[in-house]
Amino acid sequence: MNRSMLAGLCLAFMIIMPASWVLAENTIPAPPAGNLRYSITVTKFKNEAGWHGRWSVGDGMQTAMTNLLHKSGWFIVLGDGDMRKEAMREQDFAASGRTAQGKKTAKIGRMTPAQLLVRGSITHVQNDTGSGGGGLSFQGFRIGGSAGKAEINVTIYLVDSETGQVKASTDVVGVSGKRGFSVGYHGSDLGGLGGDFGGQEKDNVGKALEDAVGQGVLFLIKQLDGIPWEGSIVMVKGDKVIINRGSREGVTVGRKFKVGGVEELVDPDTGEVLDSEMTEVGTIKVTKTKEKISYCAPVSGSGIQKGMSVFPMNR
Repeated sequence: MNRSMLAGLCLAFMIIMPASWVLAENTIPAPPAGNLRYSITVTKFKNEAGWHGRWSVGDGMQTAMTNLLHKSGWFIVLGDGDMRKEAMREQDFAASGRTAQGKKTAKIGRMTPAQLLVRGSITHVQNDTGSGGGGLSFQGFRIGGSAGKAEINVTIYLVDSETGQVKASTDVVGVSGKRGFSVGYHGSDLGGLGGDFGGQEKDNVGKALEDAVGQGVLFLIKQLDGIPWEGSIVMVKGDKVIINRGSREGVTVGRKFKVGGVEELVDPDTGEVLDSEMTEVGTIKVTKTKEKISYCAPVSGSGIQKGMSVFPMNR
């Protein structure tokens, strides 16, 4: 069977494939309705493998992971360290008085802090000669593209920005030649049919990097159930309660939160926060959302005050 006949059979197979086969192994699932998001940023990955090519493997890992985290819809993705430094330089320049001042002028103290940090190291890169770029992939079938293989080993850490502690870590092995990761289903996409999500270099190492990034993002998503989500009350006026979380964080109308004062248990020897205890005083329900805040109404309890913490209730 020649190449053109094989391509035709693959395309025909895609057209008649049952809908129940659509969800592929290399698909980042769409976030569920009501998913509450955390802010996250990706630092540059250290290249401890000593691999050097036409592009920086550490920069590529950071760029591709930032891109896929943003496309996934699970997180509030912030710019990387270099982007944030440039933003701070622009704020400092605006504050110097040398620029025109207006509502859109960059202001100091408005940057969104990261709750979660992603960092890691590339520990091994193996690249067989040959190009593996181009082509389309669907459910493990690849149409077009050249031979060749590469492998990249990456260690990934998820860090709590408040404590600096590693919340979770994993080792992934990215291999070129796999079907590229896709993100849910969008618009007129035919199931998993698509090219490469990142637009990275089209050589074998780039393909292996994209596979490693996809595995890494899936790992990060799986850690979210074990990370507490918290907000605070910023205003109480009569029956109107405003919290500092909005549509950006995934808060939706009808969502309920428990409210209370939180007391931190601090180690007297080290000053480290060991745990926290919440004294619940009531519950609130979201009536309206904006980007960064939500308006709520009390549902039960009394004594709700500004500064108290809010935690999501199970639906």
